[in-house]
Amino acid sequence: MRHKIEWTEQTWNPSAGCTKISEGCRNCYAETMALRLQAMGVHGYQNGFQFNTVPERLMEPLKRKKPTVYFVNSMSDIFHKDMPDDYLKIIFDVIQKTPQHTYQILTKRADRMLKYFIDKEIPENIWLGVTVENKAQGVPRIEKLRRLNASVLFLSIEPLLEDLGELNLNRIDWVIVGGESGAKARPMDKSWVLNIQQQCEKNGVAFFFKQWGTWGADRKKRNKKANGKEIDGQSWQQYPKRRLEPMEFELKSTLDILIERGEAKPIPPEKIKESMERIENTMEKVRGEIRAEEARSLETASRVYLTM
Repeated sequence: MRHKIEWTEQTWNPSAGCTKISEGCRNCYAETMALRLQAMGVHGYQNGFQFNTVPERLMEPLKRKKPTVYFVNSMSDIFHKDMPDDYLKIIFDVIQKTPQHTYQILTKRADRMLKYFIDKEIPENIWLGVTVENKAQGVPRIEKLRRLNASVLFLSIEPLLEDLGELNLNRIDWVIVGGESGAKARPMDKSWVLNIQQQCEKNGVAFFFKQWGTWGADRKKRNKKANGKEIDGQSWQQYPKRRLEPMEFELKSTLDILIERGEAKPIPPEKIKESMERIENTMEKVRGEIRAEEARSLETASRVYLTM
C-alpha cells in the first residue's frame, strides 16, 4: 500500500478500521483516509473506519522475496478489541514464515499486546512499539512495552501533545517524534521536542524526528511541508540497532556467571560469532525445508477466512 511514512518501507494492513481510545486518536489520519477510500470503493473500507479483517491481504508478505520493512496495520490496530484471536495467530504465522522481512508493530492497546506476548517467544523480525502522545494515556504504555523481549522496542511520540517531562528510556531502542497535521492540528512546542531529543542522546537511544506538522517551530500555522522536519537546522533520522539475539544473550549471561566464579575462561568474541553463525546456518537449512509446506498451510487458512 502506498504511504508517506518516512520511517518504514511498506505497509501491510490485514485489517482495517479502528476505534478512538485516547487523545492521540482525536484527529486520526487513518480515519480521514479510510473515508476517502470508502468513497473510492476500495475493498476493506465498505463501512468506512469500522474495524474489519481483510483476509485477501494476509498473504502479501509471502509473495515478496526482497527483504522489506513493513509497518503492520497503518490503517488499524493489530491489538484492537475486535481482532479475533485465531486471525491474529495467522498474522503472526505469516510473520514467522517470512524471516527476510522486518515487521514494525505499533499499538495504543498495550494491555492486549502484553497479554498476548507475555508467555510467547517473540520472533526476531518483530519490532514492538507503543504510541505516547501525553502523560496520562501515553506514558503508562511504556512500562508495559518494556516488559516484552523484542529485538527492538520503540516509542511513537506522535502527535506530541504536551511536555512529557523525564522519561524512563531503559530498554527502549528507538523514539520517533512528530507534530500533528491537518486543519484541526494541535501545536507542538519546540522545547517539548528538545527535551526528548536530549534524553535520547543522553541514554544512547536512536532519535527520529518525523515532522513539525501543521504548526512550525515558531508556532505559526502553515503547510506541513513548509514547516519541514529539522530542529535548529539539523535533520534527525536515526534508526535503532537490534539487540543481541536471545540465544547469544543467554549464552553470554551464563558465561559471565561462570567466569566470575572462576569456573570458565572468557571466550574470544570472534569464536562466539563463529559459533552463532554455524547455528544460524543450520537453522536456516531447516527453515528452508519446511517453509514451503507451511506457506501452503497458511494459504489454506486464509482461504477459509475468505469463505466465511
